[in-house]
Amino acid sequence: MQPFTSQRVSALQAWLESNQLDAFVIAHEDEYLGEYVPEHNERLHWLTGFTGSAGAAVVTQDRAVIFVDGRYTVQVTKQVPAETFEYCHLIETPPVAWLLEHLPAGSRVGIDPRMHRGNWYHSAQSQLAGQLQLVPCDTNPVDLHWVDRPAPQLSDVMLMPLDYVGQSSLDKRRELSQNLRQSGAAAAVITELDSICWLLNVRGLDVSRLPVLLSHAILFDDGSVKFFIDSARITDRQRFDQHVGERVTVHAPDSLSEELAALAGKVVSLDSGTSNAWFQLELERVGAIVLPLADPCLMPKAAKNSVEIAGMKASHVRDGVAMVKFLSWLDNQVENKVTHDEGSLSNQLESFRREDTSLVDLSFDTISASGGNAAMCHYNHMNQEQPGALINDSLYLVDSGGQYPDGTTDITRTIAIGQPSDEMKQQFTLVLKGHIGLASALFPDGTCGHQLDILARQHLWANGFDYDHGTGHGVGHFLSVHEGPQRIAKVVNNTALVPGMVLSNEPGYYRADAFGIRIENLELVVEKATQGDLTMLGFESLTRCPIDKRNIVLDQLSEAEVNWLNQYHQTVFDDISPLVTGETLEWLREACLPINR
Repeated sequence: MQPFTSQRVSALQAWLESNQLDAFVIAHEDEYLGEYVPEHNERLHWLTGFTGSAGAAVVTQDRAVIFVDGRYTVQVTKQVPAETFEYCHLIETPPVAWLLEHLPAGSRVGIDPRMHRGNWYHSAQSQLAGQLQLVPCDTNPVDLHWVDRPAPQLSDVMLMPLDYVGQSSLDKRRELSQNLRQSGAAAAVITELDSICWLLNVRGLDVSRLPVLLSHAILFDDGSVKFFIDSARITDRQRFDQHVGERVTVHAPDSLSEELAALAGKVVSLDSGTSNAWFQLELERVGAIVLPLADPCLMPKAAKNSVEIAGMKASHVRDGVAMVKFLSWLDNQVENKVTHDEGSLSNQLESFRREDTSLVDLSFDTISASGGNAAMCHYNHMNQEQPGALINDSLYLVDSGGQYPDGTTDITRTIAIGQPSDEMKQQFTLVLKGHIGLASALFPDGTCGHQLDILARQHLWANGFDYDHGTGHGVGHFLSVHEGPQRIAKVVNNTALVPGMVLSNEPGYYRADAFGIRIENLELVVEKATQGDLTMLGFESLTRCPIDKRNIVLDQLSEAEVNWLNQYHQTVFDDISPLVTGETLEWLREACLPINR
C-alpha cells in the first residue's frame, strides 16, 4: 500500500489545483454514516493505508495530514508513511482546528457533504466563518482516482417474521406517522440504516458485523414510505409487499434527489445528528422547510417489545453456551501448557459460536488481548504484524458478541491465566464492585444514563483510578451492537432510560503496557416493585456467563455484593447447565459455585 500513497496524495493535490481548492477533508465515514464502513467505501484507507475505525485526513496543495485518536497513535505510524503524511491527534487538534491554524484567510476548503454529519457541517461552518470558506463538492476526488475500487457486496433483502420482531411494519408506520403529524411535518427523511431495517422489518448483509441494507427511506405523515433500494435485491416482490404492508413503494437509489425535490415547500423532519449534510443542503436547495428533529425511529427501536425481549434473552443463553465452552476449553489448554496466541483464541471462540447454526455474523471484531495489549481498550490483534502470545501469570481480556435473528450479544470477560498478581486482583475487584453497583441499581422513572455512571466508577475513584471510556451503550435487536440514543457515561445524555432498553454495563481498568480489565454484561431496563410511591426502574442481566472468581479479593466484597454474584452465577448455571455436557458441565459447575467471604 505505502508505495502508492504518495502517488494518490499527489493526484488529489493536482485535483485541488484544477478545482481552485486549497484543501480537502477526507472523512473515514461513508454516505450512510454507519459504525462500520463496507470495503468499497473505505476511502480513508485507500488514500492513507490506515485501517482503524476512526480518523480523517486533510490534503492541501502542498501537505497531507492524518488525524487519529489515542487508540491508534502507534498503529498509524506503522501503516501510514511519515514521509507523506503528518500525524495529528483527532481529539486534541481536529481537522477544522488544524485548517484554521495552517491555511491563510480566504482559503477554500472542499468537502463531500455526503461524508459528514449535518451537525458537523454546521459546526464547521460556524468555526470557519469569516476566515475560511467551506465548499461542498459534487465530486469526491477519491472516487475519481480509485480505479481498482471493489464492487459493493450487496445482499438480498431478508424479511423478519413477526415471531421475531413482534410488531408489523404497518403498525409501526401508523404510530410514527401520527407523531409526524403532531410535529407539523409532512415527511421524515430516514437515513440511519438500522432505523430503516427496524421500520420495515427487514435485514441484510451489506455491511460486515451489521445486519442492514445500504438504503434510504422517506416516511410520510400518512404512514407511507418510499424505500430507496435496487428492486433486484427483493427476490419475491409479492411476498415483500405482503410483509411490509400497504403504502410502501420501492424506488431506485439514483432517484433520491428527484424524490427529495418533490418535497419542495413542505415541512420535512431531518436529524442532523444521524443524516449527512447533503440531505439538508439538497432539501434547502429545492425549497423544503427543514424541521430539525430526532430520527422518529430511535426511541421506539430502543425500547424493545415483549417479543424482542424474549428473543434477546434466548440469544444470550445460546451465546452463553458458546462462551462457557470456550472458557472451559481455555482453562484446559492453559492447564496442559498448550500455547496459543490472540488470533487462534479469537478463532476458537468464533468456532464455538458457529456451532449454533442460527448465528448470522459476529456483532463486531473480537477483541482478544493478552497482558499489556489488553490495556488498549479497542485493541485489534488483526491490525498487528503478529498477534500477541497468551502470557502466563497475567490476565486475558476477550470482548466479543454475536448477531442472531432473535438478538444481538456483547460480552467481555477478563480471565486469569496462571497466577495473576495481587495488583491485578485488586483492580479486578474494584471493577467488579462497580459492575455490581450499576447492575443492582434502583432509579426513578426519568433517570438518564449520565446520572448512573458514578455507580460503576465509585470504587475506582475512591482509590484514585478511572477508565477512559463510557460505561454503557445501547444494543439493538439483531441490529447495531452500539445503538442510540441511550447511553451511560460521564458525558450528559438527556435520554431517559425506559423499560425495554438494553444497555451494556462495562466498567474497566487499564494499566499501560501491563494489563487491562473489563467486565461487561448486557442489561435490560425493567420496572421494579418497591414500597414507595415512585415508579422505580432497574436492570436485569441478560448475559449468561460466569465471572472469573479467581481474580477476586473476596474480603473486599460486601455481603450484598457476594449475594449478587452468587445469585448471578446460580442463574447462569440454571440456564446453561442443561445445554452443556461432560468436562464443560463440570467446569461450569465449579465456576458457578457460591462464594463466602
